Amino acid sequence: MARKIDKKISKAFVVDPGEDSSKAAELLPAESLDNVVHMHEKLQRPPVLSGSTYKIKTPLSEHALYVTFNDIVLNPDTEHELRRPFEMFINSKNMDHFQWIVALTRIASAVFRKGGDVTFLVEELRSVFDPQGGYFKKGGKFMPSLVAEIGDVLEHHLCEIGILKSATLDEHQENFIKSKTEEFNQQTADPEEQTDDFPQGTTLCKKCLTRAMIMLDGCLTCLNCGESKCS
Repeated sequence: MARKIDKKISKAFVVDPGEDSSKAAELLPAESLDNVVHMHEKLQRPPVLSGSTYKIKTPLSEHALYVTFNDIVLNPDTEHELRRPFEMFINSKNMDHFQWIVALTRIASAVFRKGGDVTFLVEELRSVFDPQGGYFKKGGKFMPSLVAEIGDVLEHHLCEIGILKSATLDEHQENFIKSKTEEFNQQTADPEEQTDDFPQGTTLCKKCLTRAMIMLDGCLTCLNCGESKCS
């Protein structure tokens, strides 16, 4: 007997003709039987959302920028609970960038509500270069533009809520960088006289965009990410 299926078929299983049809339900994964709510543009905004606000202070302006990401929790108190960004706001006393800031926040919020993979926004924002030149933030990391630093903040937030995994060094790399830092400090100035996170005389690493590249044993080595020109 033919039967019309009105719902979208997501998965299918082959059952032997002699097998009891009631056992077919046992083959289905548990999540297919649950009413799992996924992120989509028709999802209604709850009255209250929790979020995080990040302060961005750059040498380009005397006023700081405050970037806020509000998150929505899908399927709360279940095994499918997931926290995702829902909207983005940027506030500042500096009104010079008002138009593009409003445009950026609206587009980013629309992408968040659309659902799916939103991590691509990080690289899209970080690849924006200011024609007048970038700047170095505290710690020696180079920011090619203000938009790129907003992308850096977005990456940090996605790591905080578990969508992205932070790129951490393993124990061997940390020990290697620590030993190289101590060796370089012994060859140059007293470490107590250093005011930055990395020794003086370092150059920009093209991999992590941090001023932490030093020459050791005839090889350029980054003290921040472990990048080496000899490896």
